[in-house]
Amino acid sequence: MTKNTHDADVAFIRALAELLNENDLTELQVKRDYAEDDSLNVRVSRKPPQQLLAPQHMQSAPAPVSAAAPASPAPAAAAPTSENADPADHPGAVVSPMVGTVYMQAEPGTPAFISVGTSVAEGDTLLIVEAMKTMNHIPAPRAGTVKRILVDDGAAVEFGAPLVILE
Repeated sequence: MTKNTHDADVAFIRALAELLNENDLTELQVKRDYAEDDSLNVRVSRKPPQQLLAPQHMQSAPAPVSAAAPASPAPAAAAPTSENADPADHPGAVVSPMVGTVYMQAEPGTPAFISVGTSVAEGDTLLIVEAMKTMNHIPAPRAGTVKRILVDDGAAVEFGAPLVILE
């Protein structure tokens, strides 16, 4: 009997994979309940199409050049490509250390910790991520200027999601 269930599950997963490809999806997640204590959780995902990977590859090539040559014109030349690329790959990206909800100020009605153009020192609070009723202050990893804020107040964030770009 478990062999039949196993075969049916395999056929179900194959059907999900076909559905993923036919509809050009990158991820599909389904929970199938059989009984009170018996269920199947399936997550099928695939890599993005090659055309989406090309800009990331092209963006990674200038990074070593600007790291090797600390002259100020090199980062300015790299800025347009990094704005079009994934913000998480930006060298000045501050990413979320946890899953939670972002708050831009300490309390409702008070000024935001940062805005675009704000200069911050290392250790200054950039924003708060609430996780499991705990308010976690996210500090600036280094001194710099806030170039972009990539999240909205009250937005949910995932682990590793880019929050702010510091330069």
